[in-house]
Amino acid sequence: MNAIDLINKIYTLPSESGRRLEEFITEATFPKGHILLRENKIERDIYFIKQGIVRAYTCKDGDEVTFWFGKEGEVILSMRSYIQNQKSYETIELLEDCLLYKLPTDQLQQLFREDIHIANWGRKLAEQELIQTEKRLISRQFSTAAERYEELIQHDPQLLQRVQLGHIASYLGITQVSLSRIRAGIK
Repeated sequence: MNAIDLINKIYTLPSESGRRLEEFITEATFPKGHILLRENKIERDIYFIKQGIVRAYTCKDGDEVTFWFGKEGEVILSMRSYIQNQKSYETIELLEDCLLYKLPTDQLQQLFREDIHIANWGRKLAEQELIQTEKRLISRQFSTAAERYEELIQHDPQLLQRVQLGHIASYLGITQVSLSRIRAGIK
């Protein structure tokens, strides 16, 4: 999947607008374990995952709490930096070697001012991210850990093959021991 295909998954741009946006996109390769975005730092780029998987986490009481996984076709960004140009809440760690498309936010903001189609694309990106965040919040508030695990394996079964169980347990808001019990109960 090329960069413009990933961009058009969010909102289909007219070809001229897509070409303008594509001018500022570069490929970047990073190894597993690389920290792509850092908590408490204003992030100046957004990324599109061509290949690989990442996680977003924050630290609470000395523990890393995972709250998002991203994989091929998804966007990596700090919404707080993207929208408010403020320090991010999260750290993004690469869980596999990753091939990414990188887009500087300052260039994107300039294109928003110049091209209504790209501005609409940016709005759709923010809307989709908001909906995904809302889904995670509602799931966390109203579903049990077992229900969240079953939803995870139903909607994203490959995640279990690609991500350490400790990160999955953290994402579900439980310990690894509790995750083991849930998994044993499902089998």
